[in-house]
Amino acid sequence: MRIDPLTQAWARWFSSMDVALYRLTANLSPLNWNKLVLTTRGRKSGRAVSTPLTFFEQDGKLYVIASFGGSDTPPTWYLNLVSHPEVEVERGWSRAKYRARTLPADEKQPIWTRVTLVYPFYADYQRRTTREIPVVELTRA
Repeated sequence: MRIDPLTQAWARWFSSMDVALYRLTANLSPLNWNKLVLTTRGRKSGRAVSTPLTFFEQDGKLYVIASFGGSDTPPTWYLNLVSHPEVEVERGWSRAKYRARTLPADEKQPIWTRVTLVYPFYADYQRRTTREIPVVELTRA
Protein backbone atom coordinates (compact mmCIF):
# COMPACT_ATOMS: atom_id res chain seq x y z
CA MET A 1 0.00 0.00 0.00
CA ARG A 2 1.35 3.42 -0.99
CA ILE A 3 0.22 6.72 0.49
CA ASP A 4 -0.64 9.37 -2.10
CA PRO A 5 0.88 12.91 -1.88
CA LEU A 6 -2.40 14.56 -0.84
CA THR A 7 -2.79 12.15 2.07
CA GLN A 8 0.84 12.73 3.05
CA ALA A 9 0.32 16.51 3.04
CA TRP A 10 -2.85 16.18 5.13
CA ALA A 11 -1.04 13.86 7.57
CA ARG A 12 1.84 16.37 7.97
CA TRP A 13 -0.62 19.21 8.62
CA PHE A 14 -2.65 17.16 11.10
CA SER A 15 0.53 16.00 12.82
CA SER A 16 1.79 19.58 13.25
CA MET A 17 -1.59 20.63 14.71
CA ASP A 18 -1.54 17.62 17.03
CA VAL A 19 1.96 18.53 18.28
CA ALA A 20 0.87 22.14 18.88
CA LEU A 21 -2.21 20.99 20.86
CA TYR A 22 -0.09 18.47 22.79
CA ARG A 23 2.40 21.15 23.81
CA LEU A 24 -0.34 23.60 24.69
CA THR A 25 -2.18 21.14 26.96
CA ALA A 26 0.59 18.69 28.00
CA ASN A 27 -1.55 15.97 26.40
CA LEU A 28 -4.56 16.67 28.58
CA SER A 29 -6.71 15.24 25.83
CA PRO A 30 -9.25 12.44 26.21
CA LEU A 31 -8.31 11.19 22.73
CA ASN A 32 -5.15 9.28 23.61
CA TRP A 33 -3.33 9.26 26.94
CA ASN A 34 -0.51 7.09 25.59
CA LYS A 35 0.88 9.73 23.29
CA LEU A 36 4.30 11.31 23.22
CA VAL A 37 6.03 13.77 20.94
CA LEU A 38 9.18 12.38 19.35
CA THR A 39 11.66 14.92 17.99
CA THR A 40 14.19 13.60 15.51
CA ARG A 41 16.84 15.34 13.43
CA GLY A 42 16.08 15.32 9.71
CA ARG A 43 18.44 13.01 7.87
CA LYS A 44 18.58 15.42 4.91
CA SER A 45 17.74 18.83 6.39
CA GLY A 46 19.33 18.40 9.81
CA ARG A 47 16.44 20.33 11.36
CA ALA A 48 14.34 19.19 14.32
CA VAL A 49 11.15 17.39 13.31
CA SER A 50 8.48 16.63 15.94
CA THR A 51 5.92 13.88 15.53
CA PRO A 52 3.10 12.77 17.87
CA LEU A 53 3.12 9.01 18.38
CA THR A 54 1.28 6.40 20.35
CA PHE A 55 3.67 4.61 22.70
CA PHE A 56 3.83 1.51 24.83
CA GLU A 57 5.81 1.41 28.08
CA GLN A 58 7.42 -1.61 29.67
CA ASP A 59 10.21 -1.94 32.27
CA GLY A 60 11.05 1.77 32.11
CA LYS A 61 11.50 1.74 28.34
CA LEU A 62 9.25 3.29 25.74
CA TYR A 63 8.31 1.64 22.47
CA VAL A 64 6.91 3.20 19.32
CA ILE A 65 5.77 1.46 16.17
CA ALA A 66 6.90 2.65 12.72
CA SER A 67 3.70 1.57 10.98
CA PHE A 68 2.75 4.62 8.86
CA GLY A 69 -0.77 3.20 8.71
CA GLY A 70 0.37 0.03 6.97
CA SER A 71 2.10 1.86 4.13
CA ASP A 72 4.85 0.10 2.20
CA THR A 73 6.96 3.21 2.86
CA PRO A 74 8.37 3.69 6.36
CA PRO A 75 7.48 6.94 8.15
CA THR A 76 9.93 9.82 7.80
CA TRP A 77 10.48 10.02 11.57
CA TYR A 78 11.71 6.42 11.49
CA LEU A 79 14.16 7.06 8.65
CA ASN A 80 15.40 10.10 10.59
CA LEU A 81 16.09 8.19 13.79
CA VAL A 82 17.84 5.39 11.94
CA SER A 83 20.27 8.05 10.68
CA HIS A 84 20.36 9.96 13.99
CA PRO A 85 19.33 7.75 16.94
CA GLU A 86 19.66 10.54 19.51
CA VAL A 87 16.11 11.85 19.93
CA GLU A 88 14.03 13.93 22.33
CA VAL A 89 10.83 12.66 23.91
CA GLU A 90 8.11 14.84 25.38
CA ARG A 91 5.62 13.30 27.79
CA GLY A 92 3.29 15.79 29.36
CA TRP A 93 5.37 18.76 30.48
CA SER A 94 8.64 16.83 30.64
CA ARG A 95 11.28 16.54 27.92
CA ALA A 96 14.27 14.23 27.94
CA LYS A 97 16.95 12.88 25.65
CA TYR A 98 16.60 9.28 24.52
CA ARG A 99 18.44 6.86 22.30
CA ALA A 100 16.40 4.99 19.71
CA ARG A 101 17.07 1.53 18.39
CA THR A 102 15.12 -0.78 16.15
CA LEU A 103 14.50 -4.09 17.85
CA PRO A 104 15.79 -7.22 16.10
CA ALA A 105 13.18 -9.91 15.42
CA ASP A 106 13.89 -11.96 18.58
CA GLU A 107 13.47 -8.90 20.84
CA LYS A 108 10.58 -7.49 18.83
CA GLN A 109 8.23 -10.46 19.10
CA PRO A 110 7.31 -10.28 22.82
CA ILE A 111 6.82 -6.49 22.60
CA TRP A 112 4.84 -6.78 19.35
CA THR A 113 2.54 -9.37 20.95
CA ARG A 114 1.80 -7.08 23.90
CA VAL A 115 1.42 -3.98 21.73
CA THR A 116 -1.06 -5.67 19.39
CA LEU A 117 -3.13 -6.88 22.33
CA VAL A 118 -3.52 -3.27 23.51
CA TYR A 119 -3.60 -1.70 20.03
CA PRO A 120 -4.97 -4.33 17.59
CA PHE A 121 -4.90 -1.88 14.68
CA TYR A 122 -1.11 -2.42 14.43
CA ALA A 123 -1.71 -6.07 13.48
CA ASP A 124 -4.07 -4.81 10.76
CA TYR A 125 -1.38 -2.44 9.53
CA GLN A 126 1.12 -5.31 9.32
CA ARG A 127 -1.32 -7.29 7.17
CA ARG A 128 -1.62 -4.32 4.75
CA THR A 129 2.08 -4.06 3.96
CA THR A 130 4.84 -6.27 2.65
CA ARG A 131 7.49 -4.58 4.82
CA GLU A 132 8.15 -5.73 8.36
CA ILE A 133 6.89 -2.96 10.64
CA PRO A 134 9.67 -1.96 13.03
CA VAL A 135 9.33 -1.65 16.79
CA VAL A 136 11.60 1.08 18.15
CA GLU A 137 12.86 1.05 21.71
CA LEU A 138 13.51 4.42 23.32
CA THR A 139 15.95 4.33 26.24
CA ARG A 140 16.69 7.35 28.36
CA ALA A 141 20.12 8.78 27.52
